[in-house]
Amino acid sequence: ISQLMIFNNEMMKMDKRYREPCETFVKLLQPFAPHIAEEMWSILGQVGSLTNVAWPEADASKAVENTVEVVFQVNGKLRAKANVAKDMDKAALEALAMANERVQEFTNGKTVVKVIAVPGKLVNIVVK
Repeated sequence: ISQLMIFNNEMMKMDKRYREPCETFVKLLQPFAPHIAEEMWSILGQVGSLTNVAWPEADASKAVENTVEVVFQVNGKLRAKANVAKDMDKAALEALAMANERVQEFTNGKTVVKVIAVPGKLVNIVVK
């Protein structure tokens, strides 16, 4: 129900209303609020009961996340975050962390002792 409310709030922000998302919303609402859903279904211009309509098919490709948020730390303290490709390797992740403006503020003029990179999670730069 919470996700339906979030979806509804996002739809209300849109300039235009599209029929397909509205119909899908009503289909998903039907098990929780059948009477309201039936009323909304008829307002959308549909004929017949919503009970006989097929449930929406899920598209698994849309559920796959290609990016992940990685944190950049200097001496164990969070200094920056970045969204990167999920399969980014350690070397590219380290290079991205070292190029980050916020990280450079804390590493300039200091010696980098060690760089710990955990793909998909974090990069910790140890400096002296």
